[in-house]
Amino acid sequence: MYSLIQKALFSLPTETSHNLGMSGISLADKLCLSRLVAPKAISAPVEVMGIRFDNPVGLAAGLDKDARHIDGLAALGFGFIEVGTVTPKPQLGNPMPRLFRLPEANAIINRMGFNNLGVDHLVEQVKKARYKGVLGINIGKNKDTPAEQAVDDYLICMRKVYAHASYITVNLSSPNTPGLRDLQFGEPLKQLLSQLKTAQTELAKEHGRYVPLAVKIAPDMADDDIADVAGALQENGIDGVIATNTTIERDAVKHLQHGEETGGLSGAPVRDKSTAVIRKLAEHLKGDIPIIGVGGIMCGEDAAEKIRAGASLVQIYSGFIYAGPALIRDAVTAIQQ
Repeated sequence: MYSLIQKALFSLPTETSHNLGMSGISLADKLCLSRLVAPKAISAPVEVMGIRFDNPVGLAAGLDKDARHIDGLAALGFGFIEVGTVTPKPQLGNPMPRLFRLPEANAIINRMGFNNLGVDHLVEQVKKARYKGVLGINIGKNKDTPAEQAVDDYLICMRKVYAHASYITVNLSSPNTPGLRDLQFGEPLKQLLSQLKTAQTELAKEHGRYVPLAVKIAPDMADDDIADVAGALQENGIDGVIATNTTIERDAVKHLQHGEETGGLSGAPVRDKSTAVIRKLAEHLKGDIPIIGVGGIMCGEDAAEKIRAGASLVQIYSGFIYAGPALIRDAVTAIQQ
């Protein structure tokens, strides 16, 4: 069934097919038809960051930026869902075209630029959802916010989503917002994490509930940078790290149509880079902080490899586009073996 749906969607412009596909997921849920394309969910509970996940395979941020399709996605069997990236103010993102499929490489390039309707809209969508499972909310900064004021944007979003999130992800690694990745390094990272941790402590007291804080990092890091990031996360008591976001490297796809488009490359070509970062992080973190592995998971074995490298959970995005909902069950099964 999914192969027929995919063929029809892939015949359309990429962003059009994305929007249509997401609407279809929500419609299938409303009509109780989700099981026509998704195998029955597997119960494989795991506790990470003090949270019980129904299974260790989640949806990565980016697919449902405005949290409009939570219930439809949940019906497909994900163990957890992450929505966003959301910013304080609505923004249009980058000019179209900004989303490109590279089917020969099972890859996607995007330069969306945090297009979203703003944090207030996202919160209202979350309130409307029936879903009671684990929900991560991924937060970022507006494009026109200077890097030195980025923490203000993260704090605005954090305060607004805190009551509605199972965990909050701080996105420091999208290549499509100028200057954002610079916040992953050195003193800017330490200062940012320190202020976010202080806010988390205050919010936990205010709400009577502790919401874990995770940081999402890029795959394009030298070993020394990975070590420095791990140290900063430990020093500031961050609860989790998501490794990794998309890559700016193009060696694997530059010969393909759209292969040299600017933006972040996801899918199969980023698999090994992501796994290498997970492995290095695990060496430095020594179990102190759990890792959520994401990047290039196209089959069940790819998910299991991330777990063996040191991840406690995994997330999928591009693999979901290419392989469909069956990938969720395949990944859970492979991880259990």
